[in-house]
Amino acid sequence: TARQHTQPGLPGYTQSGPLFHSKTRALEKAIIKALPSYEAHFSYPTGPIKLDPADIPGYNYTSDGHEEPEPAFGWWRRKDRVHLAREGETEIVYTGLQDGLARIAQTIKDDGPFDGVIGFSQGACAAGMVASLLESGRKGAFNGSSSQEAERETFPSSFMFDDTKPQPPLRFAIIYGGFPAPGQRYAAFYEPPLKTPTLHFLGTLDGVVEEARSRALVERCGKAIVAVHPGGHFMPSQRPWLDAAVSFIRDNADKMKDDGGGDLTGTREKEERVEEMDVPF
Repeated sequence: TARQHTQPGLPGYTQSGPLFHSKTRALEKAIIKALPSYEAHFSYPTGPIKLDPADIPGYNYTSDGHEEPEPAFGWWRRKDRVHLAREGETEIVYTGLQDGLARIAQTIKDDGPFDGVIGFSQGACAAGMVASLLESGRKGAFNGSSSQEAERETFPSSFMFDDTKPQPPLRFAIIYGGFPAPGQRYAAFYEPPLKTPTLHFLGTLDGVVEEARSRALVERCGKAIVAVHPGGHFMPSQRPWLDAAVSFIRDNADKMKDDGGGDLTGTREKEERVEEMDVPF
């Protein structure tokens, strides 16, 4: 029988699962077509945080009494607050993060186990976290990350899977416009660096997540490939970028993971750039 090839898609800030699904149909079709020996399955959860208008940058909705705004969701809310240990400094805190991770963990329990994960923007940050949490030994990084200078995020209890339906380490993660959770509070997600093979799509015209921020996540991934496209903050759907994602999945989906996070060989970071292509705006 054909082996099931399954993965969740994690939407970006303000997006719902169904909306993200509609934006990834080209990628989904390309994967299904290119991997005919697999039974490809996809899951598109929605973040548990329902956003208010004040949470949405640039939001300016004026009701005419006939149409309600589309509901918006997130995996967490970003808050800047005074640092608890260093007077006069601020730190970034992801409020609701444990709830967001719990929603993803429940998706794994309901629809998994999964081979990999695909994420966009805030969902890409979440995808990196999920890949990290599923690696062997990651819980020890959280347990050993105590510090007097920073309050640390705890290992989410929702990711303590039992043996009835185990979720092994992911074979791959595909990151579109991603970034790491900042500061020492979230360091255990990335220290030690991720072992899961990752493919990072960066847009040279991305005005939402700047390139340096995305590369900060690349540097935290020990088996990273970078694909640079000449566009903005979106998932490129032209053939070169679909082929790059499909090839990456094909290369990693069937590999055994003796070290708990994949065995992708080669250089630590490989970069691919296509200079001449149509930009969809």
